[in-house]
Amino acid sequence: MSLKHKTVSGLTWSFAGDFIEKIIVFVVGIILARLLTPREYGLVGMVTIFIVLTQPFINSGFSQALIRKQNCTKTDFSTVFYFNFLVGVVFYVLLFFAAPLISRFFKEPQLTVLTRVIGIIIIIDAATLIQTTILTKNIDFKKQTQILVISSLLSGGLGIFLAYSGFGVWSLVYKTIAQHTIRSALLWFMNRWLPARTFSKTSFKEMFGFGSNLLISAILDKVYYNIYNLIIAKFFSARELGLYSRADMFKNMASTNISNIIGRVSFPVLSNLQDDPERLSANYKKILTNTMFITFILMISIAAAAKPLILTLIGEKWADAIVYLQLLCFVGIFYPLHAMTRTLLYVYGKSRLFLNLQIVSKLLTIPAIMVGIFYGIKAMIIGMIAAGAIEYFMKAYYSGKIAGYSIKEQIKDLLPIVFLALFIGTILSLILYFMKASPVIILTLQVIMGIGLTISISHLFKIPEYIFIKSILREKLGDILNNRRNKFNQD
Repeated sequence: MSLKHKTVSGLTWSFAGDFIEKIIVFVVGIILARLLTPREYGLVGMVTIFIVLTQPFINSGFSQALIRKQNCTKTDFSTVFYFNFLVGVVFYVLLFFAAPLISRFFKEPQLTVLTRVIGIIIIIDAATLIQTTILTKNIDFKKQTQILVISSLLSGGLGIFLAYSGFGVWSLVYKTIAQHTIRSALLWFMNRWLPARTFSKTSFKEMFGFGSNLLISAILDKVYYNIYNLIIAKFFSARELGLYSRADMFKNMASTNISNIIGRVSFPVLSNLQDDPERLSANYKKILTNTMFITFILMISIAAAAKPLILTLIGEKWADAIVYLQLLCFVGIFYPLHAMTRTLLYVYGKSRLFLNLQIVSKLLTIPAIMVGIFYGIKAMIIGMIAAGAIEYFMKAYYSGKIAGYSIKEQIKDLLPIVFLALFIGTILSLILYFMKASPVIILTLQVIMGIGLTISISHLFKIPEYIFIKSILREKLGDILNNRRNKFNQD
């Protein structure tokens, strides 16, 4: 299979998998949000802050190092596996004994037992990371998609059953553990990789040389994206954290998930073009502009439809989350941009440069945090928007120099997409402002109008990103129809 077909196939399966999985998570989340309260979501959110912070230490940049390395041996994979698992066990033990301190810090007695139970996913994920890395390196997202969908469906069903049965916050805990356990079991079963009884110090040092900078970068990244949750939980309440986390979930449906998909697929693809700078630059440009075409339109449309979206899907008791979602959408616009610049620096082995940029850019969180403590959550999110914009310009400048795609050219290519998204968002906002109807009717009309405007304007002005995405969809649909036709003829 050619690199182009691998890229298209990887993106297709990754988008399809994430889309289906997020639809499942979305529907499950809506049902659970109607059965549970913002406070119960906030309690789990408090524990999750500390679990997420362990992830960089377990990975330590080895996953990226393995993907980037051209000829990996079984010894390389086995070495990383044993290291990941050991670190996972160590951090679970630390979290277990730190649980009472976490409980006292947030003044929530329940957190001790909640932390110790849900923390088991640290070990589960540590034992699974290498399986995901192998599939990603091979650009095999079909298996990952199947596993993602099955684990989300089964764990979501369990969570709904437990919430309906009156388990409260524990329904979220058991749902999370079930999802990670099922996913891990399926990865081990479907990938069929087993570690060898070997650990190479040479291999470890080689990969850690590249991965160590990524480790520090990842720690900064996790702290950056969780420090706001920590501040809300500490200085406000579990309820406010629950409201914020629900708004963040809606934002992540478009922003973070697109970032993860693009990063997951583009890194192995662009890594294969390390020795061909022209092709690498052309592919980087194409991935960036097509990604942002989807991201800008989705995020601004969600901001415009935030009120009917929340009132329709999770109810009036979550109404205070509306303004959080509107503001967070503008934070989320920058996530895919950060993901692409990060990927390019990884491909060129500029982990030290990326680390330095991370340190400087993450210092921008300090003003946003201080504003949040003194002026509230909304002011803090506005600070996050400003920090995200500055961070993008910094990273885009250096990544653009490396790839021969300057920040001026990037902005020139992205501006038409921005104007299109703002126009669509304005029309959707006017519908909300002038139309007096139930939230479900307004939301339905906004969705229809948003899709119609995107397609018609993109077709009228022959926007390249729209044409490319349309051709990919036609190609994949043609492949599906041909496969079915051939299968029918064979039968």
